[in-house]
Amino acid sequence: MPTIRVDAKRQLLAGAVYYILFISMCVIVFIPILLVVFGSFKTNAELGATSPFSLMPKNLLYWDNYVHAFKEGHILLGLRNSLVMVIVSIIGNALLGTMTAYIMNRFDFKMKKAVLLLFVVAMIIPSYTTEIARFQLLHAMGLYNTLGAPLLIYVGTDIMQIYIYIQFLEKISPQLDESAMMDGASYFRVFRSIIFPLLLPATATLGILKSVTIMNDIYVQNLYMPRKELLTLPTALMSFVGERTSDLVSLCAGIILVLLPSLLFYLVFQRFIFKGLMDGAVKG
Repeated sequence: MPTIRVDAKRQLLAGAVYYILFISMCVIVFIPILLVVFGSFKTNAELGATSPFSLMPKNLLYWDNYVHAFKEGHILLGLRNSLVMVIVSIIGNALLGTMTAYIMNRFDFKMKKAVLLLFVVAMIIPSYTTEIARFQLLHAMGLYNTLGAPLLIYVGTDIMQIYIYIQFLEKISPQLDESAMMDGASYFRVFRSIIFPLLLPATATLGILKSVTIMNDIYVQNLYMPRKELLTLPTALMSFVGERTSDLVSLCAGIILVLLPSLLFYLVFQRFIFKGLMDGAVKG
């Protein structure tokens, strides 16, 4: 009996610690979001006169900040450019990632391990340490201040994509390749007709993750496309921040407007994300 009571107390304590940590994490995540949401319904005078943690605005129906942010932030222009980058990057990234994983999984060649090691090293090295060299290279290629610069960066694959694709390829029997080649199919035909269609679940998962990353990336887009005509959803927010003054309430409204497409996209396709990750993580 004493042992049962001790185990029950331990379970109760573990459950209490679990819920405390869970609630703490929720507070840490949602408090900044609530500050931005409620700040978007305030005026600049109200925001300056009240504490940042005084959440409730005087008027929850004050939509002028959203109208101003939509017009002055050129949200439609930013949405168009962002969608172009997302679509082109996903297509190019999927083709490069699937072809690379197909070669790494199905073929044996010299320096194969070295190639995989280079992918790992490129992932470990912080991108900021190589930014000067990358900037000079893209500028020399004539891609600075064009959509081509970020597109070339986003299209590049990484070790996480290679790993997920390889895990899917492990579940595709090589006998399918051999049967197709016995019927006269080339390696390219095998990839196009057999491998790529079977990798669509992984491609959908990685495409969704890539699109969310692009929609939230302000560093690359602001650095390589400072021209006003090339505004994207993240860089559109820069118009509300100046060297001397900042329109914070419009910035809050702009953040919410920029957040909505990514949030909606993620909510609609989240089941494909988790399904693809789980399928790629389990061999069978």
